[in-house]
Amino acid sequence: MNWEFVFSLTNAVAMLGWVMLAVLPRKPWVLSAVLYLGVGLLCLIYFLLFVASLGGMVDPGRIPGTPEPDLLDYSISGLRPLFLSDGGIVIGWTHYLAFDLFVGRWIARDADAMGVGRLVQLPFLVVTLMAGPIGLLAWLGLRSVKAH
Repeated sequence: MNWEFVFSLTNAVAMLGWVMLAVLPRKPWVLSAVLYLGVGLLCLIYFLLFVASLGGMVDPGRIPGTPEPDLLDYSISGLRPLFLSDGGIVIGWTHYLAFDLFVGRWIARDADAMGVGRLVQLPFLVVTLMAGPIGLLAWLGLRSVKAH
């Protein structure tokens, strides 16, 4: 498996979704494209990679000498081997990309519904892209202030 290619592909899909959210008019087709061609495609890629890698159908690109991941050992030491492989990193990164884009789409729709301008939304979208939970937390803070 060419993990570098898959990593680049998932990043390109996510970035296209983020650019669409940031610069295109929020028409229904744009929001649908971000949801299905962005988030949905990332989720499908995640699912396929997860099954193929953990099912032993592709080489996970494990660092030589590292143990097999034990997904039943839900601890730091139990999960560490999963992330000591190119496949584990790409799978985990795809997870982040899908969820952060989903949250960004929700923020954009919510902000539009509340009448928050696009220039005000942009920093929240950028922070959500770069550090998902922080962007979401910041938006929830502004949202609660604006709602009252």
